[in-house]
Amino acid sequence: QVQLVESGGGSVQPGGSLRLSCAASGNSLNTNCMGWFRQAPGKEREGVARISPGGSLTLYADSVKGRFTISRDNFKNTVFLQMNSLTPEDTAIYYCAAGPRDWGRRWPDQCTFTYWGQGTQVAVSS
Repeated sequence: QVQLVESGGGSVQPGGSLRLSCAASGNSLNTNCMGWFRQAPGKEREGVARISPGGSLTLYADSVKGRFTISRDNFKNTVFLQMNSLTPEDTAIYYCAAGPRDWGRRWPDQCTFTYWGQGTQVAVSS
């Protein structure tokens, strides 16, 4: 059984930065896609970023391109989300997710997200 635990959320002023971490336990996720999703109050959950198992491929939502960076450390079974130039529109609960590749499909659609963390709150306000 895989467990994902997010950390690093908090409150920050507009223009500030936060770094989210997601530690996986139970099984190695070295062959899994990993990603970050978020859900703001009253809105549907949306994908923020995803990364391939080896870390060479990434995908970002248009709203975060150039501001957020996803990375992973497979030795530590951990994925990160560096968030810079935060705006109030980034306020949401951020969820880490992981899952095996669907080899019948191409990147980025081959990513499946089977495992989910509990989420960490990010609040951006002045």
